[in-house]
Amino acid sequence: MSYAVIQTGGKQYKVKSGEILKIEKLPDSKSDTKIEFNEILAYGDNKIIEVGSPIVQGAKVEANLIKNSKNRTVLIFKKRRRQNSRRKNGHRQVYSMIRINKIFSKDGKVLSEAEKISKPSKKKEAKKETSK
Repeated sequence: MSYAVIQTGGKQYKVKSGEILKIEKLPDSKSDTKIEFNEILAYGDNKIIEVGSPIVQGAKVEANLIKNSKNRTVLIFKKRRRQNSRRKNGHRQVYSMIRINKIFSKDGKVLSEAEKISKPSKKKEAKKETSK
């Protein structure tokens, strides 16, 4: 199983094809668009590993943007005892949810590819009559 280490949003992620993950929100991105990550720090599989210094030139990872959204609210509550001083604040971090499709090596060949997702069609199940 091939993997790659990508850098985005000031963080590093070890990704595999077909994986869904939350990353920092990508600017000017709409859902169901294709995204390319060119900052690949390393890639490989169980046998070989290619490590960049600091990035591997020519390697890339393709992904589809599933959605942009916000995380749950994190409450920040500060209180100073016996001073009648308190402050309550909340924060919702924005994120992008992506699905990794392909991992390319520095030569341009595909190391691993995710399976196609087929949307389930609405089929009416035929009722089977049992005969006695």
